[in-house]
Amino acid sequence: MAQQVNMTAPISPAQPMTASALFLREAEVRRGIELLYFGYSHLTRTIDEALADQKLGRAHHRALYFIARRPDLSVSDLLRLLAITKQSLGRVLGDLSERGLVESRAGDRDARQRLLKLTAEGQALEARLYEMLNAKLSRAYSGAGQDAVSGFWAVLEGLIPAGDKAAVAALGR
Repeated sequence: MAQQVNMTAPISPAQPMTASALFLREAEVRRGIELLYFGYSHLTRTIDEALADQKLGRAHHRALYFIARRPDLSVSDLLRLLAITKQSLGRVLGDLSERGLVESRAGDRDARQRLLKLTAEGQALEARLYEMLNAKLSRAYSGAGQDAVSGFWAVLEGLIPAGDKAAVAALGR
């Protein structure tokens, strides 16, 4: 029988919950799913109001973020990173271009290729959104400590399929 997780039990920042030696049990895995869900939800809500002020959503933010990380990112590479449909990406890029946040140009070797870059206004918006996320994530990192952050990264990297790891690693270069 599955163990129930007490969702009302407080989590103290001074004494975070520690995984048991039996961390693969259902209760621990469910706890991880819940923490991942609620942590990500609260992190992204940090920027929702700023996005709404621009009449943009989270999909727009993800596009801005990855284009900022890799100026001259091709549309096809962005499509692979975001794992959304061509139609959805077309709508997002149309909105961002219309608002003067993203510009595209033809590729150097292939004129059919579209390369994306943030405009100065797009860079400013992305930087403002990043700073909001940075403040919240930095507080959480500071509270957890270096070893916990390394463990957190290891878990998240373990969720990424092997075929996608190179694309993720390339973002840091």
